[in-house]
Amino acid sequence: MAVRKSEIYSRIWQGCDVLRGGMDASQYKDYVLSILFIKYVSDKYAGQPYGAIKVPKGSSFADMVALKGRTDIGDQINKKIIAPLVNANRLGGFPDFDDSGKLGSGKQKQDTLTNLIAVFEDPALDFTRNRADGDDILGDAYEYLMRHFATESGKSKGQFYTPAEVSRVMAQIIGIRNAATTAQTTVYDPTCGSGSLLIKIADEAGMKVTLYGQEKDGSTAGLAQMNLILHDYAGAVIHPGQSTLAAPFFREGEAIKTFDFVVANPPFSDKRWSQGMDPNELKPGLVISEESTDTVNFHRFDGFGVPPPKQGDYAYLLHIIKSLRANGKAACILPHGVLFRGNAEAEIRKNLVQRGLIRAIIGLPANLFYGTSIPACIILIDKENAGARRGIFMIDASRGFMKDGPKNRLREMDIHRIVDVFRRGADVAKYARMVGRDEIEKNDFNLNLTRYIDSQPPEDRHDIQGHLKGGIPERDVGALDSYWVVCPALKSALFKTNRPGYLDLAVKPDTIRTAIHDHPEFRAFTDGLSQHFAVWRERETTGLKALGIGFHPKALIVDLAERLLMHYQARPLINAYDVYQHLMDYWAETMQDDSYLIAEDGWKAETYRVIETKKGKDGKEKVADKGWACDLVPKSLIVARYFAEEADEIAHLEAEMERAASELAALEEEHGHDEGLLSELVEDGEVKASVAGVKARLKEIKGDKSAADEANALNAWLALAEREKELKRQIRQAEDALDDKALAKYPKLSEAEVKALVVDDKWMARLEERIGGETTQVAQRLTRRVKELADRYGATLAVLVDRVAELEKAVAEHLAKMGHA
Repeated sequence: MAVRKSEIYSRIWQGCDVLRGGMDASQYKDYVLSILFIKYVSDKYAGQPYGAIKVPKGSSFADMVALKGRTDIGDQINKKIIAPLVNANRLGGFPDFDDSGKLGSGKQKQDTLTNLIAVFEDPALDFTRNRADGDDILGDAYEYLMRHFATESGKSKGQFYTPAEVSRVMAQIIGIRNAATTAQTTVYDPTCGSGSLLIKIADEAGMKVTLYGQEKDGSTAGLAQMNLILHDYAGAVIHPGQSTLAAPFFREGEAIKTFDFVVANPPFSDKRWSQGMDPNELKPGLVISEESTDTVNFHRFDGFGVPPPKQGDYAYLLHIIKSLRANGKAACILPHGVLFRGNAEAEIRKNLVQRGLIRAIIGLPANLFYGTSIPACIILIDKENAGARRGIFMIDASRGFMKDGPKNRLREMDIHRIVDVFRRGADVAKYARMVGRDEIEKNDFNLNLTRYIDSQPPEDRHDIQGHLKGGIPERDVGALDSYWVVCPALKSALFKTNRPGYLDLAVKPDTIRTAIHDHPEFRAFTDGLSQHFAVWRERETTGLKALGIGFHPKALIVDLAERLLMHYQARPLINAYDVYQHLMDYWAETMQDDSYLIAEDGWKAETYRVIETKKGKDGKEKVADKGWACDLVPKSLIVARYFAEEADEIAHLEAEMERAASELAALEEEHGHDEGLLSELVEDGEVKASVAGVKARLKEIKGDKSAADEANALNAWLALAEREKELKRQIRQAEDALDDKALAKYPKLSEAEVKALVVDDKWMARLEERIGGETTQVAQRLTRRVKELADRYGATLAVLVDRVAELEKAVAEHLAKMGHA
């Protein structure tokens, strides 16, 4: 049976539990990712003489498994597994598996490595079929782990990873898909970290391109190399261990090698950027802390200016520009400070603008990146037609994000909006505009986005006359014109004239919501949205049911989401990007796993036992059977479609049980106190009754006429308790019977029935519910604003003065009664 994509992620993540707590995430990631890599290349290339990766005999994952339990397991992994792989493939970045300082010594190290290897022995983690024509499950799992490791590594150690969402924005705006891309097209990242940026650019190209990267940290460079191999870019060239600025590896003679595309997320405001560089390149006026005798002047700063000693941002940007071919394009992530800082950076910025090299600037939200919480921007460099460029397209996307644990994160809708607006190049109020060079010059070449785009929401101004004399300003009601265009009569239903320029609420404040929902025009709007979704659903359902083994889930969601976005673009009061986000969220939660199951096994509703293994208090593992499940077609869908009567009967029994429990609680509340009829059953202020205890008490007072009321209360309690118990038994029996019926139904389902259950009852029903919630949001926004205006201007100054006078009088009277004149 195929394994859900998300389950592959979680099972690999379990490997971290073996090491978590013993060392920092920035360290244990190296062990987990290394074993993942070895498992992958073993599954894909072991025994293949001409595979992209050579797996020497005796160095496969199976050979690593054979080392489990050995007292010298760490040393053996280093010598028999890692060293041959490294030598055969010129790999690097593997950690020391015999490091007692990190893994412990003796039995601790032995057990830790044995248990870690065991995680990857899971039969579900068979990567021989991991790639299906571009749908890279394992590569995505690697990215998933990298994100989590970056999150856990802390502020100073997560810089190896560029958030995938930002990488995707850069990949799409740089224009590689529209270029005449060939295998000779080159992409370079001078500070490549884990390689995620390179991978996203290469994926966006739509075909194989040639990748180059340099990374100062050797272990991180090793991660990048593994990452690229796992994403099927084994031919990428990653150079480790040297600073790109001091010793650029990719050269053409004594000159910097040039590339078609360059992307980078360099360290922000690097204070040590100049170490090891040629003094001649750093003139004038820069103090060199360490000079090398083997340095070269690459003339990267000629004509622009030398960056300041303690701010390396422009040093990296100018290196990127030098690394571009004549028509090359680059996208670089830099802190916002580069847009407005003065002195040497101001001069560099001026020269960049005057040469037309900056095509666009995109401001990003704060707290996106793992090494810092400061806001950053993407600067798009384009040498093509730079001389004719007379402006910079600016986007302020700083307000579009979601919270994701300790960090912020771009949503799918945020990514799409940025790319859409950039590609159109049209001004969007409070979000984007083309800024001419003349305007930039008037601002002394300050590129701070807030100078050109006011992204703040409009100020909600109070009206003095409205407060003094009452009445809601027509200006505020008119600001809701988008609602009145759709529902013109709704305005007159909610408001009436007070005096020229001012209106009163025409309904009671507590009926505003009802007045909106029940208005014929708003009902027509709601019905129209339902019909609009039905049109999309009908159009897409046929295609979804036609999916078969081997289709590409990633391509499916791109096309499906684009069509949904276009379908809602012209709908009033509805933000099409919000609708798009609903689909993308549901894809991540459910549809993605379903799609990969279908792509691998087809429309099969396979059931399986849910076995849960937990360690008990005694430290021994205990296995519990939690019943059965089906990932593609959950039991609830089978029950709803085929066994609705049985489910209704269970619901009826549950309602009866709730009534019995409620009556029992009411009886205990009424008589369960020290002097109550159930006082004999009260302990520590609570009724501690049991059927056996009540029967025993009834036996004690049998024939005692003075205890007749107590006997009646006890008999009533006993009847309700036994009724509740009987209903629980009936519910349990009914649920077991229904469970058996549902389980028996699965093998009888035809493929057409499975498709109907998944597409109609599961996917489309859930999407309709989520997207339908946008209608509720429209009503809530209007209700909230109308109520806010009504409350704001509901009491005039005169009314408030009278009220204050009444309160003063009341206080004076109370003081007089208390003897205070």
